[in-house]
Amino acid sequence: MSKVVTFGEIMLRLAPEGYYRFVQADTYGATYGGGEANVSVSLANFGLDSKFVTKLPKHEIGQAGVNSLRKFGVDTSDIVRGGSRVGIYFLEKGASQRPSKVIYDRAGSSIAEAVKEDFDWDKIFEGADWFHFTGITPALGDNVAEICLEAVKKAKEKGITVSCDLNYRNKLWSKEKAGQVMGELCKYVDVCIANEEDAGDVFGIKAANTDVTSGQVNHEGYKDVAKQLADRFGFKKVAITLRTSISANDNKWAAMLYDGTDFYFSKNYLMHIVDRVGGGDSFGAGLIYSCLQNMEPQQIIEFAVAASCLKHSIEGDFNMVTVDEVSKLAGGDASGRVQR
Repeated sequence: MSKVVTFGEIMLRLAPEGYYRFVQADTYGATYGGGEANVSVSLANFGLDSKFVTKLPKHEIGQAGVNSLRKFGVDTSDIVRGGSRVGIYFLEKGASQRPSKVIYDRAGSSIAEAVKEDFDWDKIFEGADWFHFTGITPALGDNVAEICLEAVKKAKEKGITVSCDLNYRNKLWSKEKAGQVMGELCKYVDVCIANEEDAGDVFGIKAANTDVTSGQVNHEGYKDVAKQLADRFGFKKVAITLRTSISANDNKWAAMLYDGTDFYFSKNYLMHIVDRVGGGDSFGAGLIYSCLQNMEPQQIIEFAVAASCLKHSIEGDFNMVTVDEVSKLAGGDASGRVQR
């Protein structure tokens, strides 16, 4: 069984019921989620040996975060306990032409105040085949960026495949700082994952004839984006998700894979969205799983997109689907008919 290690922040998610706005809400539902944690849960659900690494407080709210991972079979044995708080994010779900909103309350979280000495990467990487992180994690602070750099260097030293989802967040750092830090980290990355805006935000590499706010996504332009990324950093694979936003509720969803030689485009799904948070993470998990299963390139991108398409139908950050469910959709059954 393949073993995947992910490293990042898991946060407490507080969200009003349904489509209530923050100013209307009297109660908030509490769940947990975060980029790399979401990937770990997906991979555990796919049957892989999945480990998530972070730092969380010893108190009950930190333990609840650990428990949220354990119940899906994620290995939490290398989560460091210490610090004083769990990061929080508030989510207001959008509808129709009103976009979703996220408000962060994560300053001073345990992982944001972690130090390199907290993590023994030789121990953490024992038996590992793959290491995954996102651009959100080094954005938490220079200290966390240094931890990420130490991790990717150790992973490469051990011959472990490294993947990174660029995941630019403008509420965490500037484009200039992201470009500097991610430019150094990406020297050690084998598989790069990005959405339709990330490469432009982080590295200034933009697709021609594309305007995501007006819903115009030129798929052909992303061939050049992927090739430029691969040429600059030596990535073995570049995968880019291609979201066309019709409204907050309805999106078209596809992706492209570049393997250094050829370009592969997935089917394009029309999705009616239940919860889009974690959509990119579920894509990354699908990509990692299908690569570790040695699927052909077209199968890899179809599986990853199908996994993510299904996530958009599930409440919460975690993608609670099986390999069989993803394979059925990737194989062409998008009917949504009742299973009896």
